[in-house]
Amino acid sequence: MIVSVLAYLSLLIWIYLFFAHGRFWLSRPELRPVTAPSPPLPEVDIIVPARDEAETIAPVITSLLKQDYPGKFRVVLVDDDSTDGTAELAGTAPHLQVIRAQRKPEGWSGKLWAVSQGVEATSAPVVLLTDADIVHDPRHLSTLVARLQQPPVALVSEMVRLNCTSVAERALVPAFVYFFQMLYPFSRVNDPTSKVAAAAGGTVLVRREVLERIGGIAAIKGALIDDVTLAKAVKAIEPIYLGHSGLAQSIRPYPDFASIRRMIARTAFTQLRHSGLMLLGTLTGLAVVWLVPAWEILVERGWLFGIGVATFLLAAASYLPTLARYRRSPLWALTLPLIALFYMAATVGSAFSYWLGRGASWKKRDYGTRTG
Repeated sequence: MIVSVLAYLSLLIWIYLFFAHGRFWLSRPELRPVTAPSPPLPEVDIIVPARDEAETIAPVITSLLKQDYPGKFRVVLVDDDSTDGTAELAGTAPHLQVIRAQRKPEGWSGKLWAVSQGVEATSAPVVLLTDADIVHDPRHLSTLVARLQQPPVALVSEMVRLNCTSVAERALVPAFVYFFQMLYPFSRVNDPTSKVAAAAGGTVLVRREVLERIGGIAAIKGALIDDVTLAKAVKAIEPIYLGHSGLAQSIRPYPDFASIRRMIARTAFTQLRHSGLMLLGTLTGLAVVWLVPAWEILVERGWLFGIGVATFLLAAASYLPTLARYRRSPLWALTLPLIALFYMAATVGSAFSYWLGRGASWKKRDYGTRTG
């Protein structure tokens, strides 16, 4: 009886997800490159917080300085107490300013403190927040500003193309993007009448006036999932836009499964508000969505087998557009239950790290500990 109930429940959930959950699986929209945004052209400050980014900072800054944006812009690198010569490796240029971040006060996340230093040191009416591992096509800034203008929104964010070279990346990175789309359907983020809000931290273009209205970066100073937190605060007062980028790519490598596990664990339990009940509910839900159909196919016979096949086909079909975006074989869809198990294990590991008072470590800082 329990098996039958779970089988029907899993199928009903996937019917909803595939047909009524904002068509999250389409893996779009994507901005089309433009030659120039419409006048008047706002001045833009590009703020890059960086901590120990010696491996990536030079090509990142070079790509930003080469933007073909016809308006005024400058690049502001905020060096967050790096020990590997990040600031020096960024080089020098007329449109580049390097700021040494002051000592981080209690209650701030490291990245947001660095971002706030950059915002306070600049005055342009539009601010682009981007990470120190993102390389930008010369047309990217113009395309982002054009989308900010028409139709007008307060914030434009894009999920940049993530590195997908190693075996671990090929297996898990497309799924990371896919799960993000499932959690925050882009069509609902872009719908002003929907409460769903999200952003992807690699590229966030925001109007300074709106940033000031929400209380500035200080209003979200302790957020570890800072991009989504910022998007929620902005969308509470103005429309926002979230899409996929064909003009920006992360060059941060994740060479093995352990490095991807650490990346997931850094914020997984924070996403669940450090709640054991939410963790239990999430694991139960993920098991029903991903593991029950696989169980039915491998173990059951008759009509339960048929339900399992139908459910799994819906799940696999929803993954195909993301696999296509990353030029991966459709056969990777068959591994979704195993991928789900990996993400579930990383989430459990994130919870145990928090409960043991360790939190997750990133750039020689601890995140999400009981003591903050």
